Amino acid sequence: MPQLSADQQTEDQQLLDKLRPSRIVLPVLIGLSVVGFMFWRSYKPGDLAPLANAKPIWLLLMLVILVARDAGYVYRIRYLTQKVLTWRASLDVIMIWEFSSCVLPSAVGGTAVAPVLLHKEGIPLGKSVAYIMATAMLDNMYYMLMVPLVVWIGGDALYPHEALQGGLVTTLRIGFITSYIFVSLYALLMMYAIFFNPQSVKRLLVRLFSMRGIRRFRGKAYKMGNEMVLASAELRGNGWGYWLRAALSTAFVWTARYLVIGCLISAFIDVTWPEFWLIFGRNLTYKVILLIAITPGGAGIAEGAFPTFFGKFIGTPTMTNFMVLLYRLVTYYLYLVLGAVFLPRWVARIFGKPKAAQVMHS
Repeated sequence: MPQLSADQQTEDQQLLDKLRPSRIVLPVLIGLSVVGFMFWRSYKPGDLAPLANAKPIWLLLMLVILVARDAGYVYRIRYLTQKVLTWRASLDVIMIWEFSSCVLPSAVGGTAVAPVLLHKEGIPLGKSVAYIMATAMLDNMYYMLMVPLVVWIGGDALYPHEALQGGLVTTLRIGFITSYIFVSLYALLMMYAIFFNPQSVKRLLVRLFSMRGIRRFRGKAYKMGNEMVLASAELRGNGWGYWLRAALSTAFVWTARYLVIGCLISAFIDVTWPEFWLIFGRNLTYKVILLIAITPGGAGIAEGAFPTFFGKFIGTPTMTNFMVLLYRLVTYYLYLVLGAVFLPRWVARIFGKPKAAQVMHS
């Protein structure tokens, strides 16, 4: 086996430290403690009666959507990397990416790990960064385009007036609008940098972060500018077919992600179609809470905020809290388990079996 440089060994160790299975413990404890407290505070005998009237077709549809969403992610990363990744490698990358999103703070997410995962699969680091920047741009553009649509359809009902006082609704509205503006500006800036003039964007970022008060972030801005220059060099020559496929797969996976809650509620509660699409729209305001969560995978915060946004459609607090548990089981705890399954296999394939055994016991 070739000898690794000190920098390479450090990069490998940092990656494996971020992905060590012991990181599962904290988010599970936080999330289940919050749900347990909510059950303890709200439980009333008979409130779970709707469970007896479950509609299996909606549960099946939810599972199909979950599988289709992950298949869409696998498809997207394989074709964004121009099929350098095999289907198996693409699946491994997505599962470990999801796992890292669950065990790292939501503000960081799996994006911090993803370029290194691609690099370990044999893709040069510059290209790896470019591909991840492309996914970030596409994800943000989906949000930028979808928000006006759901605001047009749902209007003021997107905000949970029934659960929040007027001042808190105003705060949420301001947070939602502010996050939308920042996400849109970031998406447009990345698009301009990748397709038109990355050097000017780099200069803009460096000058912006040279201002007093935010000067300490200048180094990160300089690094991001360099990454945009690299991304532009790697991606600008790709044709319309490449970007159309990437955009459609992005729209598919995010639409599927936002459909899960509606399907889950519909499995136990009678929901009208206007209510179903309002639930879809409220996912975008719910996302604002998760964007600022500082806990791993938003653990505790996602559970605590869920009743505020979706309790109106479910009914009793006990039933709502049960929905919280089911929702987090299929969209969060499931990926902790899958990560614990895929991670040792991936580490063994990339680093060798002794390293996999070491990681699993860390």
